[in-house]
Order: sequence, then C-alpha cells, then structure tokens
Amino acid sequence: MYNMHVKKNISNNGLHVNVISLGCSKNLVDSEELMAQLRHGNAILTNESDNANVMVINTCGFIEAAKEESINTILSAVQWKNERKGRKVFVMGCLSERYRDDLIKEIPEIDGYFGSNNIQPVVERIGIDYKRELLGERYLTTPEHFAYLKISEGCDNPCSFCSIPLMRGLHKSKPIEQIIKEANQLASLGVNELIIIGQDTTYYGLDLYGKRRLAELLFKLGEIDTIKWIRLMYAYPAKFPLEVIDAFNQVPSLVPYIDIPIQHIATPVLRSMRRGISRESTIGLLDRLRDGIPNLALRSTLIVGYPAESEAEFEELAAFIEEGYFHRLGVFTYSQEDGTTADLLGDPVSAEEKERRRAKIMEIQQNHSFNRNQELVDSVIDVIIDENENGTYYGRTMWDAPEVDNQVIIESPQRKLHTGRFYKVRVSDAMEYDVFGEAVNG
Repeated sequence: MYNMHVKKNISNNGLHVNVISLGCSKNLVDSEELMAQLRHGNAILTNESDNANVMVINTCGFIEAAKEESINTILSAVQWKNERKGRKVFVMGCLSERYRDDLIKEIPEIDGYFGSNNIQPVVERIGIDYKRELLGERYLTTPEHFAYLKISEGCDNPCSFCSIPLMRGLHKSKPIEQIIKEANQLASLGVNELIIIGQDTTYYGLDLYGKRRLAELLFKLGEIDTIKWIRLMYAYPAKFPLEVIDAFNQVPSLVPYIDIPIQHIATPVLRSMRRGISRESTIGLLDRLRDGIPNLALRSTLIVGYPAESEAEFEELAAFIEEGYFHRLGVFTYSQEDGTTADLLGDPVSAEEKERRRAKIMEIQQNHSFNRNQELVDSVIDVIIDENENGTYYGRTMWDAPEVDNQVIIESPQRKLHTGRFYKVRVSDAMEYDVFGEAVNG
C-alpha cells in the first residue's frame, strides 16, 4: 500500500485530500496523475487521514489477498468518515471496476465508486475542474530520483488465471511522442531512473503501429541525457521482440535487467495457463537474452499450486529454478479468480500444499541469491542511494528494482551521502538479499 508521501502544502479551496494507492506500480502512476489534477485544483494533499476531509482509495483486485486488503481499507475509510461530519470517501481502481455493483450494495456509505483508466470523473466528483492540458503530468510520491513510466494500459494476452483484462481492458499503447513528453517532464523534476511498466511491455506498439516498437521506444528514451538508468519491467515472454537485445547493447542508460514473468516451465501447465509458449521456447528465449546482453540480471515471477500443476510438474519447475537462470524471483500461490478461464478448473490444491511449494522454490532461489551476492564481496559496484536513516544508507545496484529486489546497505555516520546520487561502493559482506559496503568515491 502506498500512502502518498506529500512534499508540500499549497493554497486550497477547503479540500484536504488523502490518496491511498493499493497494489502495483501501475496503480501508483494513476494515483500520481490524480494527485497532479488535485494539486492544480488547489487542494491540499496530505498523508495524514486526521487532517483530511476527503479520502480517495485506488484499489487493487488482482488476487484474493489484494482484494481483501482493498475491502479492509474501504471499511476503515467508512469508519473514518463516520467519525466527523462532512468527510467523503471515493473509491476507484481495479476492484471498483470489476465489482462496482457488489460494492455499492455491500458498502453504500462510500460517496462514489469509479473504475480504472479514467480519473476525470473522480476529479470532478471531488469538486475540481479536470484539466486536459495536464495529461501525463504527475505528482511524484516515489523518491524524487526514480519514477515509473507506464507505456501502455490493459492486456490482450488470454492467460487463464489472470483477471487484468476484466479490470483494465485490452492493450492500449500510448503514442511514442506522449511517452517521450512524459519522460522529459519526469527528467525536469530531477528523475534520473525510469522504470518502464505496463501490463505487457513487449506488446508495446502493436495496436497503434501494427508492429512491436518497444526497441524503438527504448532508443528514444536513451536520448534523454539526464536519465542515467532505464529499467524494463513486465516483459511478456511469448513473441518477445528480439530487437530489444540491440537496444540493450547500444543504449548506455538501459541497465542489464529484465523482469520477464514466465509463471511456470512445464509445457502442460503453460498450455493450460494459455501462455502461448512452451518450456523449450522459454528456455530458448532466456538463453538468447543471457547470451546477447552482457551482465544481464533476469527477474521473474512464478505461480505454484495452479489447478493443472501435478506434483511431477511442480518438481520440474523446482529443478528448473535449481539451474539458476534468475537473479531475482517472486513466487505467488495460485488464487482462483471469478470470470477467468482457470476458474472452471476449480481450486484442488490445498492452501497448505501451495505454501509448501512456494517455500521450496523460495529456498532454492534464496541459495542462488546468497551465492551471487557473495561473489560481489571485495568488488566495487555502482549504487544509487534511495534512503537515509540516521547515517545508514539504503541503495540499489543496476540489477535491483525498487521495492521488490535486493538492497545495498552502507553505514556512513561520519560522511553524508545524498539520495538520488550514484556512488562507487566496495562490498564488504553479503547476505541472501542484502549487500553491505562502503562508499569509496563522491
């Protein structure tokens, strides 16, 4: 959950708004665009609910745990609303898009439910004029030096387990010119790391231009001088545009890191998942990426406990993870979602068995992570500083995305380091997910 880290107050029209963004970075971008509209409408933005008279909750409805968090947050907001006369609560986002009628019936105290992909009615319902000239402008809530850049919305892939098309619609690419404009706006705010996101970034351009144009977009983003790191996330593996490899080798700011969610490796499971790719093709793609991009770190996500996953197919997945393809890995237990094609398969794997499988994969990956981090000891690496806590600094390497990957921890009580700046760091020790070191320049 993101509770907006507001940087300043401005003159207002009596509106004090607390925006709560749940779920993924794509939701966060929507919340930041909403906040830009509110700010230009002279509302005060606050992350303290006691100081607010309006609360906006941007919900997530991807899996059961996310839905529960969204519902609990809405119920807490109702309680907050009832504590003082005149308070209002508005709900937007994926959960509201998919279950609006049910929410209206079950939680009628909310002042308005809105779907995803359209913040204009939310802004207007709050009482502020929507300004189309602010398209793409955002009020950053991440640390000032990095920002997410959403290049598309929705998804055309028919994955059996996924409800995103039901909530976000089909794939819709932003025009290249609009993305470059947004990237330059972010750069003007001091952002020096762009994190490319979308439901499926490798599909980019096919709907607008008749072909995948992710590589071309990356080349154009690489022309922005003040952007030092560009990071690619959510790269769907089926029909991966291989010309992207050229971009990695020719765009200096494109860091050797790809988040590519494979979900599984056993062909029968991939077929049931409707992923459009086999084990052989998946491994072939991963090998081409590793061979073609020096020092590449691959990140992925998996689903265990899928209805069609037998014990043998799970062991096939575990054996594949043992091979060490991935530097970073997240594992989700299967969540049965209404309206998806996998819903018809039921949910035969028990919660306990799903958790056992998840824990086994994570134990294997933890060993890989520890060994890779140990290899960094005594080396000097480039690190960007994200946070300072009383002289203890937390940063990341080019192989680490914010929130989800490893951290570099630097104890520097005597020497001040600066967030958003890059330092050479000599690694002194390493654990499974943390690296420790000392800045040796700057």
